[in-house]
Parts: sequence; C-alpha cells; structure tokens
Amino acid sequence: MKSTEIKMLFEQFEQSASEYEGIECWSARELQNLLGYSKWENFSKVIDKAKESCTNAGQKVADHFPDVRKMVKIGSGAEKEIDDILLTRYACYLIAQNGDARKEQIAFAQSYFAIQTRRAEIVELRLLESERVKARAKLQETEKKLSGILFERGVNDKGFAIIRSKGDQALFRLNTSQLKRRIGVPENRPVADFLPTISIKAKDFAAEMTSVNVESKNLNGTPRIEKEHVDNNLAVRKMLLDRGIVPENLPAAEDVKKVERRLKTDEKKALKNQKL
Repeated sequence: MKSTEIKMLFEQFEQSASEYEGIECWSARELQNLLGYSKWENFSKVIDKAKESCTNAGQKVADHFPDVRKMVKIGSGAEKEIDDILLTRYACYLIAQNGDARKEQIAFAQSYFAIQTRRAEIVELRLLESERVKARAKLQETEKKLSGILFERGVNDKGFAIIRSKGDQALFRLNTSQLKRRIGVPENRPVADFLPTISIKAKDFAAEMTSVNVESKNLNGTPRIEKEHVDNNLAVRKMLLDRGIVPENLPAAEDVKKVERRLKTDEKKALKNQKL
C-alpha cells in the first residue's frame, strides 16, 4: 500500500470518528463503506463475529456495540430511519480482525485501530512491519508445500536444502552462506528472517513457480528440479533488475522474529488500554 493511499485512508477514518458521551466511536454504517463492504448483510456478519470475539475476551458487547437508530436520505429530500451501531475503537479493531484480510482497507484498519496514538506515520510503519511478517509466514508455507512436492519426486531434505541454496545463488548471485555473511545473519538462522519484504516476496514467487512447474512438467529427481528452481529465480532476478532493484545490494532488515514479537506486544497493550 502506497503512502498516499495510507494518508487518504487515515484522513477518512479520522473524519469519520465522533464522540458520544465522551467516548471516541464510529458509525457501523460508515465503517462498512470505509472497509470496502458494499452490502450491509455481509458486513453485519463480520460484526457478529466481532461481538463473539468481544464476549470471548470477557467484555460486554453492549459497552462496545450499542444499537442506535439514524436518519438517512433516500432521495427527493425524504429521509428514513435505519438501524445502526455505535462502535468503540475496540469494537472497530475486533471488526477489522474478523474482516476479509484480502481487502487493503481491512489491513489498514487492523493497524489504525490497534494503536492509541493518532499519527499516520506510525500507522504506516506498523502496516509495513505487518506486511513483512505476513510475507515471511507466506514464504514458510510455500517452502513447506514445495518440500512436500519434492519429497514425492525423489528429493530428500538434504536435496531440498541444496536446491533452495542454488535458488538463492541465482536470485542474489550469492549462495546462502555467502548471503548470510554479507548481511550479518547468524549461522543458525534462516536468511529470510533478515531479508527486506521485497526479497522475501521474490523468494516466495520463485518457489511458487517451482511448485507449479514441477507438477505441470512432471519433473523428478534433484538435477531437473534444481535447474527448474534456478531458472525461476533467474527470471525473478531479471524482473527486479529491469525495475532497477539489485537484490543483493538491498540492506538487511530487522530480525522478523523481533518485529513479530513487538507487533504482538503492541497489540496486547492496545487491547488492554481499549478495554479500560
């Protein structure tokens, strides 16, 4: 998500906030549009899940999801009364957590409502950190899937490690050990834990292509699969170079495990503060 999009969403969420009896809140009907839901019926299902999460957390639903009525225009100056719900920041956070994670608005809302301070820069930083953690988890899933596919085609764990290292060498022009030394990765840690988001996604994309092509081309044995994986990483490298990105020259990123722990700690603090 670009900085301009984040700032635009930030302003929209800020402008939609109001105070009711001294408590910061949002209208569910307005939040529906902000989160990219076109139908109230679909959004109300997300609200129901959020209410359930609220109850499971030991909180009173009525304190965070009070029902209200509001007047809306229906054309020609006429108005009608419809059901609405006032949502506390905590309620909005639970809704975002239970929403469709594929929507950019949901990803933004998860960070926006998780923090107390209202600064776009902090929201943007948290979004970027969350994206990197998710990308790392996705790479782990992809490599686990690829390992399973390769095992069925005669490649053991040692062979998979060799293939993965050859892929790194094609993508970064350095093998895994050399790359670790270059960016200062501890020997006992995966190099991907210290790569920037774009490099993690590049590795993931190449591994996904290998998974697809190994099956579609019916490849078997380490030599043929190794060549396929190297070719896919070379293709991804070329794409990056064509856009002016040299993967081995990108600086190392913070240990993704530390980032993940920080996000979880911030989330727990935010939830605790919002329940008060």
